[in-house]
Formats: sequence, structure tokens, C-alpha cells
Amino acid sequence: MSYQNLFNLSDKVVLITGAAGGLGQAMAIGLAEYGADIALADLKPENTNDILAQIHGLGRKAAAFKVDITDKDDVRLMVEKVHKEFGKIDVLVNSAGINNRKKLEDYTEQEWDNIVDVNLKGTFLCSQAVGEIMLAQGKGKIINLASVSSVLGHPHHAPYAASKGGVALLTKVMAVEWAKRGINVNAIAPAYVRTSLTADHLAEGDNYQQISNTIPMGRLGEPEDIVGAAVYLASNASNFVTGHLLMVDGGRCAD
Repeated sequence: MSYQNLFNLSDKVVLITGAAGGLGQAMAIGLAEYGADIALADLKPENTNDILAQIHGLGRKAAAFKVDITDKDDVRLMVEKVHKEFGKIDVLVNSAGINNRKKLEDYTEQEWDNIVDVNLKGTFLCSQAVGEIMLAQGKGKIINLASVSSVLGHPHHAPYAASKGGVALLTKVMAVEWAKRGINVNAIAPAYVRTSLTADHLAEGDNYQQISNTIPMGRLGEPEDIVGAAVYLASNASNFVTGHLLMVDGGRCAD
């Protein structure tokens, strides 16, 4: 057999949540360059205009959709719109996420709820809604965004780490439940990546250097470092891979 088209995503429809964020943007462009049509879902879809233009410039179809991923009805309405617009959904990338760093004893209940709702509940609601379409299709791929905080006890990350640990285990449960029904479910676990989500924290004091020192490669991740993992997990190259937590962390979890 020929292996030349293992990473070809032509005729694939990819739905990305949190598409206006740094990782969402990079994955949207990368997946489009490999041939996919892209549905960009975000709470602020107007922030995806530049991405839409770039994807259209590649000759691929793209459209933006507003969604609050913590609201079940809103998620289902968004998924219905995407399905109607594109006719199918081959790949879901759950990229939406938030964080708020502080001491464990200083978190309010509302702050805990906000982080867990977006990172974990939102991943569940989107996967459940899109999963129904994929089950009807008999195939599909779901890519969740976990974190090295899924497995490491970083200080000042209590709700974030709890939510990302939940994403890692949710990934395994979905993978096992849907393995015989044509759906692959995997997660990407980045180390610190320089995006708008981390910019303020990295700009404080010597945080950048301290965090870089914990990574064997000696640097933080960049959004483009995540693209290859997303293309792999969305493509036929990963057809026998499911329930996997793919570390993209410069060796952070190997140290």
C-alpha cells in the first residue's frame, strides 16, 4: 500500500472550539493546509476573521460560529448549524480553555466553577453533541486539549489541573466506549505554550525563565508546536490510536 496520503485531510470537516485562541488558530491553519474545511467555534467569533481569511486563501471552506460551550443548548444549536453548513463533522478539536493562577486557599467557588465548566464540562458537552453525529456516520475523531497539568501537581493551578486531569480520563472513557463504533478519541497534553492565556503570567518577574528551566529542551512551547500532533490525530495515520495522551512538552513529563 502507499503511505503518501496518510496525513491528507482533503474532504475532512474539522470543528474547532476556542478557535480564536492561540492554539485554536494555529491548529485551524495547519489542518486547513493539509486539506480540511474548518468550522471555527468561539464565544467571540468576530475574533476569527483573520483566520477565516487565511483559510479561504488556502482554497478551503471555513465559517465561524458563536457558542458558549458551558451551555448544553447553545452547544447543540452550534453543532446543528455546523452540520447543516458542512454536511458532516469528521473531526472535533476541543481547544477552548481558561485558567486563573492563584494560591489554593484564595480561589473563590465561582472561579473554580468557571474553570472547571469551560475546560471539563465544555469538553464533555461538545464531545457528546458531536459524538451523536459521528456515531450516526460510523466514524469520527475527537481531539481533546489536556495539559502536562493533567498529570503533574503544579502549584497555583488547582481548578485548572483538576479540570485537565478530568479531560485526560474523560478521553480514555470516551475512547473505550466508542472504540468499536468508529470513533477515535485522543488528547494532546502541551507544556506551557506562549499564547494569550499565558502571556500575563510569563511577563511577571522571572516566570519565563523559571518555567523554561523545568523543561528539558530549555524553552516554552509555541502554538505551531501543537499543529503536528493535531494533524496526526486527525488523519488516517492515527487510525489505530485511541485513548492516548500525547505529550507535547519538550520532555517536561519525562524528567
